[in-house]
Amino acid sequence: MRLSATMVWCKGIQLPFIDRTRAGKLLGERLLDVPCIDPVVLALPRGGVPVGYPVSLALAAPLDIIGVRKLGVPYQPEVAMGAIGEDGVRVIDDGIVATAGVSEREIRAVEARKRSELERQVHQFRTGRSRIPLEGRTAIVVDDGIATGSTARAACLVARAHGAARVIVATPIASRQAVAELRDVADEVIALETPQPFFAVGQWYLDFDQTSDEEVISLLTESRSHWDQRHTDPGGDGPSDPVDPADPPVRDEDVTAGAGSVRLEGHLTVPERARGMVVFVHGSGSSRHSPRNRFVAHVLNQAGLATLLFDLLTPDEEIDRSNVFDIALLGGRLVEVTRWLSEEPEVRSLGIGYFGASTGSAAALWAAADPQLDIGAVVSRGGRPDLAASRLAAVRAPTLLIVGERDEVVLDLNRQAQSQLTCESRLTIVPRATHLFEEPGTLQVAADLATHWFVGHLADAGRPPH
Repeated sequence: MRLSATMVWCKGIQLPFIDRTRAGKLLGERLLDVPCIDPVVLALPRGGVPVGYPVSLALAAPLDIIGVRKLGVPYQPEVAMGAIGEDGVRVIDDGIVATAGVSEREIRAVEARKRSELERQVHQFRTGRSRIPLEGRTAIVVDDGIATGSTARAACLVARAHGAARVIVATPIASRQAVAELRDVADEVIALETPQPFFAVGQWYLDFDQTSDEEVISLLTESRSHWDQRHTDPGGDGPSDPVDPADPPVRDEDVTAGAGSVRLEGHLTVPERARGMVVFVHGSGSSRHSPRNRFVAHVLNQAGLATLLFDLLTPDEEIDRSNVFDIALLGGRLVEVTRWLSEEPEVRSLGIGYFGASTGSAAALWAAADPQLDIGAVVSRGGRPDLAASRLAAVRAPTLLIVGERDEVVLDLNRQAQSQLTCESRLTIVPRATHLFEEPGTLQVAADLATHWFVGHLADAGRPPH
């Protein structure tokens, strides 16, 4: 089965929405297709809470409000010069401040007034409970609709200041202008509908009655109780065996992998309760020390996946540059290393996947076509799958091709290669990314996509222990 390329996360829904709750259910279903690690749903009060509650249930994620206040320019309060959030967070737009000629004293005066309002609202809605920490997590900012995007923009900035590793804005309805402008502060903007023309959020709902304070408090309390139960009741319906990042890995060490008569250096990491094994195949001019691959490996480890990063060639072999592009040689080495892994006691019962970058993607697909191997999944990041053209039709493993939007030549080559695959495949384009995924947030998106693909395909691909 071949799936089409994906880049935009929206699809037509018949308008108007019945109410916020039903719109939230539709939004939650859509977000299931968006990979994110350790998410927290942050609803903008009040109207965003009844939308965020079903989203949190769909994602099995905690729900919280995000307390923000825009700081308006004195005498022109509709122009935002910054935003404030909890725990003393303040974000200032220096450009607006300079243009408007606002002094630090005037900023402090506006902030003092807004912070008093913020603290009063947060205390009322949270009923004394502290905010959910965001450090290193995916923050999903939810509102019932976005017209101008100014409040959502403030929420994104505050979430970043609180340490969120990735920020996603999600809403049932938004203006096209707001979606475009929010992409400057969010890693992803997801709207079920972006109608044109756009006048007001309420016109797109049959029931748009004001959300009461009591409803906000009730939904937050219910979510907290549900989340607490999921993590304290072993018989509950919570996630099975979540991986605690604080748990030390079973193995985290340098290894020497056998590939026929050649010994190849690598690093093997096996988390507690590993759910799959991912072998990294680096590109030309790289090695097991690739910082990008190591970053992706860390994200996979946090999701409970074991990883092996290894050198495809010996130091002497690397001197001959022709070896770097010998896909049959590199793919053959990968086949041998995969067989070596099958004898390692900690991982031999796990389903195996390949993560290839650049020319390493061709080697991964070349090896995945080996009829004697049972590879559970393949992910290619900025890869050259076209270099394995002679074996693409024989690949059986579900294959995800991740390419940067601005890597135009490689994108065309991936499209051509996908047309030759007969297995399940998907081509996903990462907005704003170039070949090396050096743009802020783009490598994290690629890592999240890979994690989602491997977890989904390797969980049931384990082999019986020897």
